[in-house]
Amino acid sequence: MGKLVQIGNIIIRVYANDHLPPHFHIITPDGDALVEIATLEILRGKLARKAQDNALEWAAKNKAAIAAEWNRTNPRFPIA
Repeated sequence: MGKLVQIGNIIIRVYANDHLPPHFHIITPDGDALVEIATLEILRGKLARKAQDNALEWAAKNKAAIAAEWNRTNPRFPIA
């Protein structure tokens, strides 16, 4: 299911055959969020501030890996 990384209790994942816009999921015990890959904007959901900051910091440093995983698992909607 496209799990990219686990940072403590934070899981960052890309689901196969997902919908647009290209995005990834941040999953924590206390909440989850859907984040657009291009902008790192939270499109839906809510996270504790520390979890959000940690996850988005990792995502900013690993945007290319997230985009590559999106392209691998969602070939109908490739990121150019």
